[in-house]
Amino acid sequence: MLSGKIALVTGASRGIGRQTAITLASYGATVIVNYNGSKDKALEVVELIKQKGGNAAVYCCNVAKYDEVETMMKDIVKEYGSLDILVNNAGITKDGLLMKMSEEDYDAVLDINLKGAFNCIKHISRQMLKQKGGRIINLSSVVGVYGNGGQVNYSASKAGIIGITKSVAKELGSRGITVNAVAPGFIVTEMTDAMPEDAKAAVADRIAMKKLGDVNDVAELVAFLASDKAAYITGQVICVDGGMSV
Repeated sequence: MLSGKIALVTGASRGIGRQTAITLASYGATVIVNYNGSKDKALEVVELIKQKGGNAAVYCCNVAKYDEVETMMKDIVKEYGSLDILVNNAGITKDGLLMKMSEEDYDAVLDINLKGAFNCIKHISRQMLKQKGGRIINLSSVVGVYGNGGQVNYSASKAGIIGITKSVAKELGSRGITVNAVAPGFIVTEMTDAMPEDAKAAVADRIAMKKLGDVNDVAELVAFLASDKAAYITGQVICVDGGMSV
């Protein structure tokens, strides 16, 4: 489905990004596993992909840094000749009530989650225009759609992702470049594993399907949006939340 395609997944050393990298590789894409502070985990992802017969490599870059991202995109295109799929997954949380949230915590989350996506799209858009094609998939969140107490910074960043998605889809659509957002709900990751069992049960009770999602649920949707099967889908925000937002 993705044979011959070159893909970059940011923040791919763990969680949804990790599984997305593995899934894209399983469909034939050569995947660049981006990381910032988790080199060993990123290398593990690459090794796992290679063990399964896929192609992958790591690239260290802080997506919040404009110049670093520019260099990363140039290096990838120089090495592989193109970049067909960009998955803006890198993200952090620094939760807290608005009254107690520091400016530093607000800025840090917006820098990685929102500016990071801007930086990546900005520095690969010219190449994709030259190619007359590309797939950009941005990871938003259901809290970017509906908000969540204690996550003003995270919610703002993920709502911003939706705005970027819709705007860039309009700017690049005429050249065969699609831009979509995936908005996961509560997905089983290291982050949710740290939640108390009663808290997880309370969350599950709010979900129509009465269970948390799996990283594969998100990764498979990303792979579909990255494929030719989704060639006429752009500017969309698709929730993967088990009916939590119904």
